Amino acid sequence: MAKSISGKKRMTEEQEFQIMKLVLDKFLWLGFIIMGWGMYQSLSQSSIMAGIWYMISGAVVLLLFLIIIVKEYEIVK
Repeated sequence: MAKSISGKKRMTEEQEFQIMKLVLDKFLWLGFIIMGWGMYQSLSQSSIMAGIWYMISGAVVLLLFLIIIVKEYEIVK
């Protein structure tokens, strides 16, 4: 780790990438779990609409995941 002028330790690009990968992986799992729960709710109850909101919210989480990845890679390039 390189030290900056203020005395705080700075992470290397590889360390930042590894941390970003861990955080974004959690977004991915969360999105698919929410969508899976919505599918379960839709199939287990008499109404399809019972799980639609869960599936939509899971899709929103995955879209947020996509936006964060694109934004981060645009900054790096």
